[in-house]
Amino acid sequence: MTFQAGELVAFIDQEGRAYLQRLVPGGRFHSHRGYVVHDTVIGAAPGAVVTSSRGAKFYVFYPTLTDFTMNMPRISGIIYPKDTGIILLWADIFPGAKVLIGGVGSGALLLAVARQIGAGGAIVAYDVRQDMLDHAAQNLREFLGATPQLTLKRGDIYQPIEEEGFDRVLLDVPEPWRVIETLQKSLAPGGIVSAYVPSITQADAFVNALKGTGNYALVETIEVLVRDWHIAGRSVRPHHRMVGHTGFLTFARKLSAPQTLSVCPEEPPGTESL
Repeated sequence: MTFQAGELVAFIDQEGRAYLQRLVPGGRFHSHRGYVVHDTVIGAAPGAVVTSSRGAKFYVFYPTLTDFTMNMPRISGIIYPKDTGIILLWADIFPGAKVLIGGVGSGALLLAVARQIGAGGAIVAYDVRQDMLDHAAQNLREFLGATPQLTLKRGDIYQPIEEEGFDRVLLDVPEPWRVIETLQKSLAPGGIVSAYVPSITQADAFVNALKGTGNYALVETIEVLVRDWHIAGRSVRPHHRMVGHTGFLTFARKLSAPQTLSVCPEEPPGTESL
């Protein structure tokens, strides 16, 4: 396998910074460390090391989803990869899943879910802003190409929607507790709902709303913190800086019917099991 003209690649410097470029015959990648002619990359194997006009070395790879997410054009904040990875696993996003997404932003979570569910799945994503939908669609085309499994709709997820029977519902909206009515119809029994919010007061309101319905179990809220380590010879220590708080993630599973508490009658004295 070798790089071909028209493909998206990542030039990664010695500090690990990635610069994304689509290869064009005769094109150039420019940085403060000099330029690299695209023709030196076209036909090379992934993992090639190239030298810029100023003598700086760059690794050239196909970009990972993290590379693209962290470098793609944005018109809003994004859900960062450390949170996206947890959402994919905690919400159990599986190949072929039918997923409802409320709030698309610049498309970071949408990218990950679309790739995870594959061509056999389906995503319906709502946002109230057309510019968000258009921007997210462009980012998906740039990284994934055609995504026939995706339907983008301008609309208010706080209001009831026509679609139902979703396996998973993923929310990135300011007031997820206002989606409870939509969830009652749209999320299938046994399905999982996830909400990403930046503040604990938002998470608290959503959790209380879920529990108030009696229709959700295994409700949990988590925060993801990532810390790199410096390992060089005998020097082994955590880096002084870390990727700390970005948001709170809440997950819950929908019951087939509202939960009612039943009280077992007490056993008569002397009949307790040994």
